[in-house]
Amino acid sequence: MSQDICVVVPTIREYECMRSYFANARKHGFDLDRLFVLLVTEDFCDTDEMQAMLDDEGVDGAVFDGSRREEWYDEQGVSEFEHIVPAASHAETSFGLLYMWAHDRFDYGVFIDDDTLPHDEWDFFGRHMENLHYEGEIESVRSDEQWVNVLYQNADDHGLYPRGYPYGAMHETVETGSTAVSDVVASQGLWTNVPDLDAVRILMDGDLQGQAQTRTDFEDFDGDFVAERGQYLTVCSMNLAFKREVIPAFYQLPMDDNEWDVGRFDDIWSGVFLKRAADVLDKDIVNGYPLCEHNKAPRPTFDDLNNEVPGLELNEHLWEEIDDVGGDADSYAAVFEAMADTLAEGDWDEYTNGDFFTFVGEHMHDWLACLDALETEKQAVVADD
Repeated sequence: MSQDICVVVPTIREYECMRSYFANARKHGFDLDRLFVLLVTEDFCDTDEMQAMLDDEGVDGAVFDGSRREEWYDEQGVSEFEHIVPAASHAETSFGLLYMWAHDRFDYGVFIDDDTLPHDEWDFFGRHMENLHYEGEIESVRSDEQWVNVLYQNADDHGLYPRGYPYGAMHETVETGSTAVSDVVASQGLWTNVPDLDAVRILMDGDLQGQAQTRTDFEDFDGDFVAERGQYLTVCSMNLAFKREVIPAFYQLPMDDNEWDVGRFDDIWSGVFLKRAADVLDKDIVNGYPLCEHNKAPRPTFDDLNNEVPGLELNEHLWEEIDDVGGDADSYAAVFEAMADTLAEGDWDEYTNGDFFTFVGEHMHDWLACLDALETEKQAVVADD
């Protein structure tokens, strides 16, 4: 089979975790020749060692630190858009999306965080691909708050809400049912061990090292599900697969490197936009398996709190502002453009750091323009050939 999956791993330290993912693939008979592994890192990291790891494993891939990313933008003729991917931020996963868009061979993308490991129970890559091709009945979930807690299956016992879940949507009433899906565009695997919580919830759980005392284990999860139309959910990029087609509406938002110091919502807000686009286009996001083991390294909880506080109020209201936007659109780009217009042109004085919404909307427009420029460059290359 051809090389059709781009695996994007933002990393500055634990890139060796990828050996476990490759071992998992070999154990379950998944063809590693399908993978191209893109390690997105920084200039202060040992890129030679990273490349040596890929070579030793016999897996194709490339390592892009900041300098090499600059060279790539220049080679592709998109240097004017370099600002849309923030430096030294988890949102650098957006570079992986741009790389995928520039190379037509990739039909699928997979995001993996470097502090995770696969569970042996699943063929990690294989299960994600099965999810993306699944057609049939699946559990559907909704709540009276229009938000689905992806940890709802055992929430009565652990009481957890994931990072990015609005505080105003807590204490929801959950209803489950069954629905038929036929066009799954994203597969979000969940996580055992350290739950993906925000700093406020971690502090409330009595942990000052950024991890939370309450942990999730295998028994907290019971199969796959989708959030119903009109319902939102948190999308975490630590264990996620998606089809190429969603890239125009899946920009990982520009966090950390901004004048408001807003951080930690890059994948969360991209998930809100993707869910709105998926609903408009009658697509689905499957959540649940394969699980990964999240081994978050200890760090001061207050560091995360400082990154999150500037955007906490905005996170409460972002989904409300785009909830009825782009309903007549017929493509991901069109839905995304409508949401970008709403944010870029709105009056956000009522919110703390409301101007950040304008900043995000402008960057969303630049994202679409960059994708168009990459597409034009590809067509020019084909014409020259």
